[in-house]
Amino acid sequence: MANYEGVIIARQDLGASQVNDLVSNLSEVIKKEGGEVVKVDNWGLKNLAYRIKKNRKGYYVLLNIVAPANAISEYERIMRLNEDVIRYMTVKVENFSEKTAEEAAVANDE
Repeated sequence: MANYEGVIIARQDLGASQVNDLVSNLSEVIKKEGGEVVKVDNWGLKNLAYRIKKNRKGYYVLLNIVAPANAISEYERIMRLNEDVIRYMTVKVENFSEKTAEEAAVANDE
């Protein structure tokens, strides 16, 4: 199985609990296909660089995933069908980045 990092941008009008439900549903899809979500890093509501589907902001979530390729294809298929997901990107990586968003922000401030 390979390592993947996936970033999801969800609509701004969702609540934090709805975003968590979305992430848990996507995690279940990966588990059903034989994979595992190792870590979920919720970056929160951030401004977008440009409007996407009339949204100026979005909830960013980073997922570290260990799964076979068929699990990732099903995971991406579900995201394409979900109207709450504005954008997503999944990238195959050798190793996961060890810093969370909060740790990286603290390091940049120093």
